[in-house]
Amino acid sequence: MLKTLLEADALGLKLEWVGGLPLWEAHPTYRHQKAVDRIRASIRPKEGGCGCVHVADVYIRFPDGSYTRPDISIFCQEPEETDEALSLLPEAVVEVVSRGYEAKDLEIGPRFYLSQGVKDVVVFDPYTLLVLHLRQDGAWRHVSPVELTLRSGCRLVV
Repeated sequence: MLKTLLEADALGLKLEWVGGLPLWEAHPTYRHQKAVDRIRASIRPKEGGCGCVHVADVYIRFPDGSYTRPDISIFCQEPEETDEALSLLPEAVVEVVSRGYEAKDLEIGPRFYLSQGVKDVVVFDPYTLLVLHLRQDGAWRHVSPVELTLRSGCRLVV
């Protein structure tokens, strides 16, 4: 499966396999990547919290066998260095909405991540400045810029 996903990448497509459903989108734009970089630069641990290790755009194999590439994945510990998809479940994921792929980023992704045990899902729309922060126990709407504290103790500005 990973080989197929990487072949799609070589064609300029970001392919994911979510709950048996193939999802694709074009590679991100400059605006999208600038938002990812800005958010990653703001991630920091709360005193005594987890390590807040963050990576951008890396394949993760989830417990149900799905493969996704969150824009930002946040872990409490350094994932094992491998040439395969990561299997460590992220504490949180951040998705930046891509124009034309709003349904994937706003509807499909958050439900999927929460169903797999991700504790915090943050979705940022750089066109409207909407920030959604979702957990199993609720969802909150904010306007960017906003500082969020995640369950892991990590803080970030979106």
